[in-house]
Amino acid sequence: MNKKYILSILFGLLSITTSAQSLAEVKALYEKGEYEEAKPTFKKLVKAQPGNGNYNLWYGVCCLETGEPAEALKHLESAVKKRVPSGQFYLAQAYNDLYRFEDAIDTYETYISDLRKRKRSTEEAEQLLEKSKSNLRMLKGVEEVCFIDSFVVDKKNFLDAYKISPESGKLFMYDTYFKNSGKEGGTVYETELGNKLYYSEMQPDSTLSILSRNRLLDKWSDGSLLPGNINEAMNADYPYVLTDGITIYYASDGPDSMGGYDIFVTRYNTNTNSYLMPENVGMPFNSPYNDYMYVIDEFNGLGWFASDRYQPEGKVCIYVFIPNSSKQVYNYE
Repeated sequence: MNKKYILSILFGLLSITTSAQSLAEVKALYEKGEYEEAKPTFKKLVKAQPGNGNYNLWYGVCCLETGEPAEALKHLESAVKKRVPSGQFYLAQAYNDLYRFEDAIDTYETYISDLRKRKRSTEEAEQLLEKSKSNLRMLKGVEEVCFIDSFVVDKKNFLDAYKISPESGKLFMYDTYFKNSGKEGGTVYETELGNKLYYSEMQPDSTLSILSRNRLLDKWSDGSLLPGNINEAMNADYPYVLTDGITIYYASDGPDSMGGYDIFVTRYNTNTNSYLMPENVGMPFNSPYNDYMYVIDEFNGLGWFASDRYQPEGKVCIYVFIPNSSKQVYNYE
């Protein structure tokens, strides 16, 4: 047999073996949730075999989980056409992240129907379906807002971008304010007079809750959890209080959020020593991503909030806007 022919066979076998090892390794990364690391290899596999349903699913999920829903969409649609299991689940999430809530609802409903035929649990899918329905209702009530600036900053230093007036109080990161406390937390808001703090702190159940402290003669009081239902969600963080002393904005990732952290507002009821039912401030402030640290500088007539929508890991976009005196919504049609 020709030596060159034998060598070509050997190299071909070696290439197949290497490819199999590479696929096994990247699948291990995928299963561990290390999507950023797995994505480049899956991208190459999809390019080499665009008709492979599994490759499209895996690459699509990697894109979805790393903040690229638009790139994920066509690959997840391809996986669904190939009838790859779980394809509909991730495709519905991609539609949701792209604000295509009606498509997300249709896809979730089809997925739930298939699960029932296979006698599988539908609980998670039904919860996500209800969230997409809620998101669609919010989309029909998007507030008209005048945005005047936006800029991307490092998430770890994002509070430096909030140029609020002294009359509106001060903002700090927890570790900066409570140095060497031995505890973990999110952000701290100190009132203009420096007589009260609102801050988030990690609780024994490993969730964040919002607390307050009052200034005594020469020290701060012990922290006390805010009353009412602010802290009933999974995590409550990023508190900010208006100068009226009763209106508090904060962020929560509870069941009433569009996805990740959403911004909520509530008001303190002095008669009952509790806060009223929190309200989701809606779009465009909230999205299927993490949105938080909503601040209104009433003296300068400016507002800020942060969002990681469509941002790379470790970055966040700060939006500056003019607050409305009353809510006006767009015509949905």
